[in-house]
Amino acid sequence: MTNTERPMPPLNTDERTNLAAWLDFYRATVAVKCEGLTDEQVREASVAPSTLTLRGLVQHLTEVERNWFRRVLTGEDVPPADGVQAGPDGHDGGFALSGGETFAAACARWQEEIAVSRANCAARPLEDTAPFMGGAVSLRWIYTHMIGEYARHSGHADLLRERIDGSTGV
Repeated sequence: MTNTERPMPPLNTDERTNLAAWLDFYRATVAVKCEGLTDEQVREASVAPSTLTLRGLVQHLTEVERNWFRRVLTGEDVPPADGVQAGPDGHDGGFALSGGETFAAACARWQEEIAVSRANCAARPLEDTAPFMGGAVSLRWIYTHMIGEYARHSGHADLLRERIDGSTGV
């Protein structure tokens, strides 16, 4: 993953464009934080006792994309993304480090999942709903949730990257 473009979301636009642009901004922020690192570096944990890694974040975000934009929004029955392992207490959301696959392959899978997410949203209005937790969830809610998810993990990625090589900013 190199030279990720991170465009600023438009300052004055419609709601749909605004939500999609902010989600893309945070997706790109995480990608930028991972650029230029080796497979070993992205497996470095933050600080004990945490086991959080950039690799784990990318795997988690792949699974989050798959869950909200495929399982929930479209009702698609898809298994966990490759590399997602269950911990001793069940599914860990993808944070557990997977086997010997390269980080480049994990990033490619993440980008593929993002492409599917965009395609699944393209023709749907923000008011479109899907069954969820005994009720219905709107695409607007999913976008808002995903922006929060990515913003939180962008902060984690920033701290992890600083721990790895001192890099800050973006």
